[in-house]
Amino acid sequence: MVKDETPSFIRKNKKPQVVKHLNPAQILVSGFIILILIASILLMLPISSNSGEMTPFIDALFTATSAVCVTGLVVVNTLAHWSLFGKIVIICCIQIGGLGFMSLVSMIFVFLGRKITLKNRLIMQEALNANTLAGVVRFTKIVVAGTLLVEGIGAFLLAFVFVPEYGLLKGSAYAIFHSISAFCNAGFDLIGDSSLTPYVGNGLVNFTICMLILLSGLGFYVWMDTYRMFATKRKAPEHYTWKQAIGRLTLHTKLVWVITAILFVSGILVIFVFEYNNPATLGALTLKEKIYAAVFQSVSPRTAGFNTIPLADLTDTSKLYTLLLMFIGGSPAGTAGGIKTVTIGVLVLCVYNTIKGNEQVVVFKKKIPFDIITRALTIVMIAGMVIGVVVGILSITEDFTFMEILFETVSAFATVGTTLGITPGLSVIGKITIIIVMFIGRLGPITMAVALMVRHRDQERNKVSIGYPEEKVMVG
Repeated sequence: MVKDETPSFIRKNKKPQVVKHLNPAQILVSGFIILILIASILLMLPISSNSGEMTPFIDALFTATSAVCVTGLVVVNTLAHWSLFGKIVIICCIQIGGLGFMSLVSMIFVFLGRKITLKNRLIMQEALNANTLAGVVRFTKIVVAGTLLVEGIGAFLLAFVFVPEYGLLKGSAYAIFHSISAFCNAGFDLIGDSSLTPYVGNGLVNFTICMLILLSGLGFYVWMDTYRMFATKRKAPEHYTWKQAIGRLTLHTKLVWVITAILFVSGILVIFVFEYNNPATLGALTLKEKIYAAVFQSVSPRTAGFNTIPLADLTDTSKLYTLLLMFIGGSPAGTAGGIKTVTIGVLVLCVYNTIKGNEQVVVFKKKIPFDIITRALTIVMIAGMVIGVVVGILSITEDFTFMEILFETVSAFATVGTTLGITPGLSVIGKITIIIVMFIGRLGPITMAVALMVRHRDQERNKVSIGYPEEKVMVG
C-alpha cells in the first residue's frame, strides 16, 4: 500500500489545520484582516484614483480599514481622490463591513444550497453578538433582507434630492452610496470636504439620513422584537392593551428604546442650547435649520460620522457631550459601534441599585445576571484603557491639541468617523495607530480579547474548578 505523502493541510476533504484550531472570534478577526488587505491592494491600483497614479499603501490601508470598519475617517478626499472604481470598492467594503462578511458568505451558501456547518453558525453567532445558536441562520436572512430593503427605501428618498441636482445616473449613484453609508453608520460621503453641511436646511436629507442611522443603531434583534409586538397587538382582541403589548417586549428591547430616547432628546437639547448663539455653528441659521442641525448632530455621533455644522467650531460643552454620545454609540447586534447603549445602561442601573441598597440589579421587574454586569464593566474598562493609551501615543507623535486628539481617538474607537479636521494631517505612526483603533472598535473589545487569548481546550475541559475563600477589601 502506497502511503499518501500529500501534506495533511491540503489533502482533499481535510480542513486546513490552522483554520481547524481557530475559535469563532479568531476566524472573525482573520476574515476582517483579509478583507482589509484585499481592499487596500485594490485601492492602491492606478485605476482606483482619479489621477491614474498609485495611492500610497498607508493611505489605501487607512481608507480600506475605515470602510470595512464602517468608521468614515479619511486621509484623502473621497470625492476628489477616488475614481468610480475606487468608490465602488469603498461602498462594497462598507456594505460587507456593516453586515459582516460571515452574514454575506452564509447567504451565498444558502443561495447555492450548501449546508451551513456548526462552525459557521458559531462564527455567525459571534458576528451578530447573538446569545444563542437557535435560529441564527434564519435571523441572518432577515438581517440581510431587512438591510437591503431599508437601504433601498433610503436611496429612493435621497434620489428626490440628488437626481435633480446631479442628474439621473450620478444622482441615483449618490443616493445609493449615501443610503448604504448612512445605514451602515460609515459616514463616507461624496459631497466634498464639508460632509452634509450644504443640506443643513434640507428636511428630506436630514430625515432620511437620521432614520437610516437610528434604525441601524437600534440593532436587528430590537427590530424583530418590536415587529412581533405590533403584529401581536394587531391580531389580539380589543381588551389586549398597548401596555400589555409593550410589557411583552424583551428586557433588552426595552432598555434599547429607553436609553436611545434619552440620548436622542438630551443630545438635541445640549446642541440647541449651547450652540444657539454660536455664529460658527447654529447662530447664523434660521430656527428651522437650527432644529434640523440639532437633531442631526444628536443622531450622527451615534457612530455615523456625518455632520451638517462645522464640528471644529462647536463649544467645548457640545464637544464633550458629542464625545459621550460617540463613546456610547448604538445598540448591540447592529451596525453601530461604541460600547453600546445597553452596556452603559446596565452600569448605570448597577450604580442606582447599589445606592438604593439593593443586592440585585433590577429593572422592569427583571433581574440582570451578574455575568452581564461584569461583561459590561469589562467592555468599559478595556475601552477606557485603549483610548487612554492611544491618546498618550498620539500626544507624543502628533502636533495637535488634546481635545483634537481625544476626539479623533474616540471617533476611531467608536467607529464614528467625525473629526475636528486633523485626520489628513496625521503622521504615519498616527495613521497606523488610528487604523488599529478602528479595527479594535469595529470588532469590539471582548471579541478582540477572546481572539487574542491562547486557550487550550483539552486542558480547560479537564480542569477542576477550585473554590477560594472570600475576603473583603476596602473600596471608595
